[in-house]
Amino acid sequence: MPVHDFPLPVVLLIVFGAAKLMGEVFVKLRQPALVGEIIAGALIGPGVLGWIAPNETLTALAELGVMFLLFDVGLQIKAHELMKVGGTAALVGILGVLVPFFAGWGIMLAFGAPQIEAVFVGAALVATSIGITASALAARGLLHEVATKIILAAAVIDDVLGLIVLAVVSSVATGHVNFVAIALTATLATAFTVVMAKWGATAMNRVLPHFRSRAEAEDAQFHLSLILLFALSALAIYTGVAAIVGAFLAGLALSDTADARVRDLTRGVYELLVPFFLVGIGLHLDLGVFRTPATLTLALVILAAAILTKLIGCGLGAISLGWNNETWRNVLKIGLGMVPRGEVGVVVAQMGLTMKVISAEVYAVVVFMAVATTLATPLLLRIAFRNSTPVPVRT
Repeated sequence: MPVHDFPLPVVLLIVFGAAKLMGEVFVKLRQPALVGEIIAGALIGPGVLGWIAPNETLTALAELGVMFLLFDVGLQIKAHELMKVGGTAALVGILGVLVPFFAGWGIMLAFGAPQIEAVFVGAALVATSIGITASALAARGLLHEVATKIILAAAVIDDVLGLIVLAVVSSVATGHVNFVAIALTATLATAFTVVMAKWGATAMNRVLPHFRSRAEAEDAQFHLSLILLFALSALAIYTGVAAIVGAFLAGLALSDTADARVRDLTRGVYELLVPFFLVGIGLHLDLGVFRTPATLTLALVILAAAILTKLIGCGLGAISLGWNNETWRNVLKIGLGMVPRGEVGVVVAQMGLTMKVISAEVYAVVVFMAVATTLATPLLLRIAFRNSTPVPVRT
């Protein structure tokens, strides 16, 4: 369907308006608003109404939106609490990469796909969308749970490992694997994440009081917070991980010292930009994936694998918490919390299509999996956390 060429204000009106309208409809239906906002993207996108198509402006707004989402989540979590679950999170993250990767690879080979295409689909199943999980858990007031802290820490580890896997797969696709460069990237990415998670809050606890006593500009602390957010997001990219990991670590570093004004202003920017992130996921949905029975079958098999491999792989990692009455509840919470692929799966699929190593049909299958796991996550989390008590956002 042809897409209209609207002026920028009209595009912003349609995207933001549709997101909030559908979000309100879903809240009235007692469903998460984020599901409505993603569906709004699918409705106004090329696959249905054809009003809006993904473009550079919307992509930039979406990237900013997910950065502020992760920054806001980081502000609500204490760094030392996250470090306590680091061992379990590492195991969850590693198994949550290995099991989906080999499952996706094997499924595609079983369907007769070429080796490199199978490897790319395996890579697309690897990384959890920390933005979607964080949004769903924050909306339900569940950021205080131990399982949530493990999910967030494991998703960060997942992101680092996923980008390394993608680097290897991309190198294989081009026929030039630079093991030294990949090892250097892995080392820098790991070092950056560990150092900021462990000592970032301590550094800010020492620096911020001095800055606050000398600053005279109105909202100077918020300005410093934004500088840290953008600095760590940029540094994250240069060390080989996603900008959103840097944004999350910036929020984590400020979680002890940020005052109510910083949190309120952050929340305001969050409310403006996050809908563009959620709508952006829906815009990529291509219902043409259902054109042929073979493609439909593959799409459903990949979707089932995407859910089950995270549940099994990450759930096995959660058993390291100990064998008690809460073990199976934690397995379910952590396993299902790691399910969404969101924008991560879409990015991998776009890369594979650009490099001409996956077909248009497989691209559509991967995007369908990414969007479907994202839409399913709020419902899966409601099931997993059904006995949990929500705690309001800390201000």
